[in-house]
Amino acid sequence: MKEKAEGMTRDHEPGTLGSESRRSFIKSSAYIGAVGTSGLLGNSVLLGSASAEQLPQSADNRPKKAYKARVHAARQHYQRTVLLPPQLHNGDEERYEEQQYYASFTKALEHNQFGEVTPSAYRALLKAQRTGKPEHFDAIPLDPIADRTLANPQGAYRFIYAGLDGHATRMRPAPPFRSAEAAAEMGELYWQALTRDVPFNWYGSDPEIAAAVDDLNQNFSEPVGPKLGGEITPATLFRGPTPGDLTGPYLSQFLWLNVPYGPAVMEQRYEKPEADVDFMVDEANWLNIQRGATPLETIGFDPVYCYLYDNRSLCEYVHRDVLFQAYFNAGLILLGYGADAIDPNNPYYNGVITNQGAFTSLGAPFMIDLVSQTGNLALQGAWYQKWLVHRRLRPEVFGGRVHFLLTASRSYEIHPDILGSAAIQEAYDRNGAYFLPIGYTEGSPTHPSYPAGHAVVAGACTTLLKAFFNEDFVIPDPVVSNDDGTALATYTGPDLTVGGELNKLGSNIAIARNAAGVHYRSDGVDGMLVGEQQAIALLQDYSSAVNENFAGFSLTKFDATPILIRDGKVYKV
Repeated sequence: MKEKAEGMTRDHEPGTLGSESRRSFIKSSAYIGAVGTSGLLGNSVLLGSASAEQLPQSADNRPKKAYKARVHAARQHYQRTVLLPPQLHNGDEERYEEQQYYASFTKALEHNQFGEVTPSAYRALLKAQRTGKPEHFDAIPLDPIADRTLANPQGAYRFIYAGLDGHATRMRPAPPFRSAEAAAEMGELYWQALTRDVPFNWYGSDPEIAAAVDDLNQNFSEPVGPKLGGEITPATLFRGPTPGDLTGPYLSQFLWLNVPYGPAVMEQRYEKPEADVDFMVDEANWLNIQRGATPLETIGFDPVYCYLYDNRSLCEYVHRDVLFQAYFNAGLILLGYGADAIDPNNPYYNGVITNQGAFTSLGAPFMIDLVSQTGNLALQGAWYQKWLVHRRLRPEVFGGRVHFLLTASRSYEIHPDILGSAAIQEAYDRNGAYFLPIGYTEGSPTHPSYPAGHAVVAGACTTLLKAFFNEDFVIPDPVVSNDDGTALATYTGPDLTVGGELNKLGSNIAIARNAAGVHYRSDGVDGMLVGEQQAIALLQDYSSAVNENFAGFSLTKFDATPILIRDGKVYKV
């Protein structure tokens, strides 16, 4: 293959229906036509009883209008996507093909004692992804001791019928395994693991945090993450790059405020794992997990539920959350603030429509439905990028490569910045090995790393919420957790706006997966951009689907660009 300037391309086409499948489909279609829809649904449902009056045929020909609307939306997406450049990848798979694909995702496949995949097993995976045929996916051999299965690789071929097809998303190639950026990402991950139990409130004074800041600034040629004055500081450490991420507390208000659930109110207290306990820090447990086996280690929990206050508690939140949970909660909180918190373009809240109320169109049910719909839509883009393009190894595996290199067991093309990091030495001093300490007994999920599923959902759902609510609205009575998560205190500081706190919420969720050791920074930051693309496309469809005189959805993108989505089109404001 030829390497391109910015990466490489991969083209994957799913298999087509064979002749037998086509004949079966035609037969089933003919059967439905012969029976008729009335036979399937019941004559009384469609036609009414003989004595009932039948409604006249709609004068405006609603079925034809609905058909045309769907065709128009599909045509618009098609016209945009055929002009897209090819999706690129970083070339690691081809670069290390003869070294057992050591920079690619291989979890649950057969491995040797160094966690390197059996090449034939990986090639079976590649064949399935190249053809898209179910029988080829069924033939992928797992490790003999694997209890876990691959996480839905065929999901990459699923079609959607609203919004942007996942194969039409675009993102930069993942940082190459041997790059300075990948080394800096690993340096950040080691420090996130080593400081999991440091309360966010202590970041300005804790010596471990100070050591992390010094190491990341001094020992890495391309340090990652937001900076002040050109350097990482305790106030920027582990934070996201979007507008609002650096304002106020580390955590978004939407992870602390009480959530109104109909007649109930939910306090956001959660179960937290025991402190100072990490996993997969020795060769036996690390290899067992790479082979897809049941964890040999167990996790214990503090009996007292707490507000989120450190990375360990936040890691566990994103370990067991329903993927759109945080954004569903945020929407319920924001609805409780009344009309001023709704986007000014909404005609039911800005005084344009005064004799009607919003509900199924541009109201609360409309927003709540779109939050869950957008989250699932975003996963389709993630699964395309993960399985069919990048297939990036997980950080826990990168940590294994570091360990076996530094113990002179194997040779890997790792950038020297990470090998000289103070974090590596501290990990060894604590655990007697150079593995990345992981927050979950099972390590990462059994799907590739880039982009993060939590991150694409975060990008999509926060974009949807920014379109529905007023980003400039200042959140009343903000709070902050105390040092051990037992209580909330009043926050005093710069105003916290809806837009900024929604951006921060997305970053918190995406980066919390990094703090558990299962994703890199770029998985989160670039993944949020994939989710944003899909949410904007979905909003394009719905902007032309409502009957009201609607000025359109207005929102600010993660790169601070304000846009208006109206009549199926996107305008820069």
